[in-house]
Amino acid sequence: MMLLLALSANNVSAQNTYQLPPKPIADLIDAPATPAVSLSPDSKLLLIIERNSYLTLSDLASSELKLAGIRFNPETKGKSRVGYFKSLSIKILNGLETSLNEPASIIRGIPKDAKISNVVWSPDSKSIAFTVTKRTGIELWIASMQTLKAEKLTDGILNDLYPGNPFVWLSDSKRLIFRTILKQSKKAPSRNLVPPSPIIQENMGKIAAAPTYQDLLKNSYDEDLFDFYATSELSSIDIESKELKRLSIQGMIDSFESSPDGNFLLVEMIERPYSYLVPFSRFPHSILIYDIKGNLITKLYSQPLLEEVAPGRDATIPGKRGFTWRHDDEATIQWVEALDDGNPKKVSEKRDAIYLLSKPFTGEAKKVFETEMRFGGVSWGNESFALFREYWWQSRKLRWWKLNPSDWKQAPELILERSMEDRYSDIGSPVLKETKYGTSILDIRKGRELLMIGAGATPEGDRPFYSRFDVVEKKSKELFRSEPPYFETPVAPLDEAGNILLTQRESQNDQPNFFIRDLNNGKIIQVTSFPNPMMALQGISKEIIRYKRQDGVDLSGTLYLPKGYKKEMGPLPTIMWAYPQEFKDPKAAGQISGSPFRFTRVGWGTPLFWLLRGYAVLDDPKMPIVGEGKTEPNDTYIEQLSQSAKAAVDEVVRLGVADRKKIAIGGHSYGAFMTANLLAHTDLFAAGIARSGAYNRTLTPFGFQAEERFLWQAPETYMKMSPFMFADKIKEPILLIHGEADNNQGTFPLQSERFYNALKGFGATARLVILPFESHGYAARESILHMLWEMDEWLERYVKNRN
Repeated sequence: MMLLLALSANNVSAQNTYQLPPKPIADLIDAPATPAVSLSPDSKLLLIIERNSYLTLSDLASSELKLAGIRFNPETKGKSRVGYFKSLSIKILNGLETSLNEPASIIRGIPKDAKISNVVWSPDSKSIAFTVTKRTGIELWIASMQTLKAEKLTDGILNDLYPGNPFVWLSDSKRLIFRTILKQSKKAPSRNLVPPSPIIQENMGKIAAAPTYQDLLKNSYDEDLFDFYATSELSSIDIESKELKRLSIQGMIDSFESSPDGNFLLVEMIERPYSYLVPFSRFPHSILIYDIKGNLITKLYSQPLLEEVAPGRDATIPGKRGFTWRHDDEATIQWVEALDDGNPKKVSEKRDAIYLLSKPFTGEAKKVFETEMRFGGVSWGNESFALFREYWWQSRKLRWWKLNPSDWKQAPELILERSMEDRYSDIGSPVLKETKYGTSILDIRKGRELLMIGAGATPEGDRPFYSRFDVVEKKSKELFRSEPPYFETPVAPLDEAGNILLTQRESQNDQPNFFIRDLNNGKIIQVTSFPNPMMALQGISKEIIRYKRQDGVDLSGTLYLPKGYKKEMGPLPTIMWAYPQEFKDPKAAGQISGSPFRFTRVGWGTPLFWLLRGYAVLDDPKMPIVGEGKTEPNDTYIEQLSQSAKAAVDEVVRLGVADRKKIAIGGHSYGAFMTANLLAHTDLFAAGIARSGAYNRTLTPFGFQAEERFLWQAPETYMKMSPFMFADKIKEPILLIHGEADNNQGTFPLQSERFYNALKGFGATARLVILPFESHGYAARESILHMLWEMDEWLERYVKNRN
């Protein structure tokens, strides 16, 4: 397949090779990835996971099927286009006695160039299970923490199509349950070249407004393929004896979860009839409970086909949902049931009810709580403490309730209510601790205090913190907060008292590494020493700048300047890279996010590469779209977007770092949509770069982003927000890039193709690049390097060297 590069109205580029950007940019892409880490459940071991940087085009070109919203490799029976780990090693944590000089020990026995994924600790911290993907299948492996040696448990028999891991540990840490290919699996069905019938869909008066999902089933052959590949069975294996048993649990097993005591399995199975309108998660499901030997105990619920779900962020599926095990009990199922049919527009005093059902799973379930808003989850604690959350997106309201699990008749106690938009009032998230079952519950101190970790948003930028929150007094006591010139993020307490803290610390010039901090005396020791892979960016300037919009809304952005730059050198060509966001409160819209003290590491999607090419970069200049009260933000989208962009341009020009005539605007996805609109409705920018965007909102008629109204309810807004309708107004050069296999809702490649054709029809300077095999986020090294070459060529021609 050839890369399509449209150069003008009448020709297609003869170029048929992938290009490389300037070497400094390519070197940053090829820099080694920073390892991932995972703390053991007992907090005594740190697993260090070496990652591969990028996939290759040959990886993306491997066999792939796209069925019912799932993309998978039919040869491996596993997820496609995923990244893998390449090695595992262990660092022993010995509190403040941990030695930086003692290197991590590599886990031996893993094949060279193994494609490792799904790495999970056993509940007792003595083992790690993981999968190794080979060309013809996925194997299950285990590594002992005593011997630091890995061994294969199964051949390539795992089925890993669905989201989540294909296996679970039982609480005894001696057995694993995993999803396997059917033993009697036959050859995949073949396509009949002559279809047996037309493709027919019908709707008998039901309202079924579905988003623009991708990768859906299209015909009966797709249904047969989905049946074949998505059907599996559960098996168990003893990690010591290696005895494998296939359980009598077969079907289209979407998910499975063992009870905390390890005696039961909660299984969700997909059933027919399927749909060509929605993905597999909306297909009929059965919720079943089996014992650990594979005997069916009961069918809890049959979920029907869900094509008629109400639209909106506060909407949910009608009926029951969210079946899972209660984490603090041996074997109790919890679930939620919508009391308003999942429709936020329906008048209802209560929205959701939470139910519990304990073993032996007979009799009536117990209703334990009803929410006024939408249920947002529960964190279990002890016999008298559970934390229930509810939210309402329309009002941006969030509430936390304390309930007493030993007496459900006791009135719930409201312990927190705040706006989800107000980052400054965020008290953080509760620290969880492991139970003997391997589940996670609240870490409660003195019967009334929760340990908390938060991002620590402040008017000076983010400063992560660790605190104790008293649920009686509704007050937080700060135990630690990140201090300049470092950005230090609490990870987890390592001791019973909660005073020895594992943190990740970084600065503008220091790669993130892990430290152990004694909160009693401030002593800190370094645990890891990952090298800096971004030496080329050492010495760049980075600061958060603040400015105001014409209507008074406070704005900010992170300004980067090249190494050695001084204002006396004069203004620079500049690139702004942004992504609009909707708000109800203008004060919240003006809050600062990010930190000037974070390490600067570039990923494929960032504009920071051009610091090496002599550009100033204003990253994430805020583009808030505010709609107070009953006012819809998008009704003045263009006006607010234009004001925000003008304020950003005026500020970098006022600072003397940007040349007003040499500023580019760019963005990805909704940022690409923003880019096209700014070129259509302002004269602020020399050029634009729009990646994987949607430009015609009539192609997303049932809502998009935060817009909940349908096209037919707000036609003027949809039309006004669509840059496709203003293609004749775009006079500045625009580069359009899109992945050929984009699977994001609404951003079909057709969006860029049709927009390009419209631009071409009015004689615009435009270029369209379709990246073969790429999805909404680009994954292959060749694609990413070529994308950067395209962007660099565009910026050099139409911004830096603009006449």
